Amino acid sequence: MTGLIVVLVAVAAAVSFGLYRRATDGRVRTVADGAPRLEAADLGEGLGSAATFVQFSSTVCAPCRATHALLSDLTGDDPAVAHIDINAEERLDLAERFGILRTPTVLVLDGSGTVRQRITGAPRRPEVLEALASLQPTA
Repeated sequence: MTGLIVVLVAVAAAVSFGLYRRATDGRVRTVADGAPRLEAADLGEGLGSAATFVQFSSTVCAPCRATHALLSDLTGDDPAVAHIDINAEERLDLAERFGILRTPTVLVLDGSGTVRQRITGAPRRPEVLEALASLQPTA
């Protein structure tokens, strides 16, 4: 009987954790004022004049490949928006500087290189488009 209780508690904990991750993965979070900046020299590539997606990935991360495809698709038509993919294993200095604890994590930078938003987990297309639209100046 004790074994059954242990199994039920373990299953309940796993389901709860899975539901939590499903609800929070890919959500865009706004970074507080005084956010850090990234320069082209930090990344080894040029920043977009309107926005830049800086994606932290790892080689064994399946959601990282899907995130890369999504961001490349969204930035491919707009020269003012850049997508930079960084291997977090090779750039531990940046991963530590920005508190990257899991991949994929995407930092959304404005035109000046200031981190404005952060996406942890595989992002969803509508939320990425909304994050990009929030960086556009209002006329």
